[in-house]
Amino acid sequence: GGKTLMELINRPSLNIRGLQSGWVGSQARTIIPTEATASIDIRLVKGNEPADMVQKVRRHIEKQGYHVVSQEPDRETRMKYADIARLSGGGGYPASRTSMDLPISKKTIEALTGYHKEGPVLITTSGGSVPLYIFTKHLGLPTISVPIVNHDNNQHQPNENLRLGHFWTGIETLAAVLVFVK
Repeated sequence: GGKTLMELINRPSLNIRGLQSGWVGSQARTIIPTEATASIDIRLVKGNEPADMVQKVRRHIEKQGYHVVSQEPDRETRMKYADIARLSGGGGYPASRTSMDLPISKKTIEALTGYHKEGPVLITTSGGSVPLYIFTKHLGLPTISVPIVNHDNNQHQPNENLRLGHFWTGIETLAAVLVFVK
């Protein structure tokens, strides 16, 4: 508690995206289900490596007494271990960040400030999964994100939307950045 939004989004997080077990409605039963599934994601910040974070989750599950497998456990494994957790997925990529003190960053901020009366909202990190590290880590190029969406756009959800005003202003904004930041 007591953290600002800016402090919180600059920290890694472990998110529960969904839980599933048992039955509901007309399928409801008075028995304990044999399985439960949790879908999680790990939001990384600069300095976190995806494989390291997955290993930390794995070690935590093991410390809770579970035998961790990566595939559906076979009969022999089920007979040997009372508590089994299957950990699958992985992948992902490291976070990326470009300093706002770089000349390209300052030019972009200047372009946005000159174009919009209220000026840009400067955030050092944004949520989401965009593989910008390819440019920063492998090509040594800075990356700057200039979102144009409305705050209530329901990204990646039913009724995802972009208001037409934001669309047209976004085109003009990005054009201003491209012209000003050569």
